[in-house]
Amino acid sequence: MGMNVGTGGGSQEPDVMVDINTTPLIDVMLVLLIMLIITIPIQLHSVNLNMPVGTPPPPTEQPVVVTIDVDFDGTVYWNGEQVPSRAMLEEKLTAAAQTPVQPEVHLRPNKLAEYKDVAAVMASAQRLGVVKLGLVGNEQFVK
Repeated sequence: MGMNVGTGGGSQEPDVMVDINTTPLIDVMLVLLIMLIITIPIQLHSVNLNMPVGTPPPPTEQPVVVTIDVDFDGTVYWNGEQVPSRAMLEEKLTAAAQTPVQPEVHLRPNKLAEYKDVAAVMASAQRLGVVKLGLVGNEQFVK
């Protein structure tokens, strides 16, 4: 003989929810974020430059161009003439660097020339004060 005991009252009460409803919290945060974005001033990252107006005059005379070729075996040519030694090349570079208007030195290495030979010519030119030095014929290295 047992007795069936109920839950207390005769009515079934729902269980209490212990989770927080975050939907209103997210809505408030989105509104605050939009207000913050609207109130931030727009920052312009521009720099005002005073650029020259008009076109520059054309050069009065064409620059003197000196061509230095480095062959596949390390032979150096100055305007098509073979330079017998490194000292002779440095003499010519010193003379070119000391002229009042330096000539443009175009260095044209052969595709098969070793890097050390080309770098030695460039280092000599830089050490002796040649400032107008450029590499010519780089399109041969593009595949």
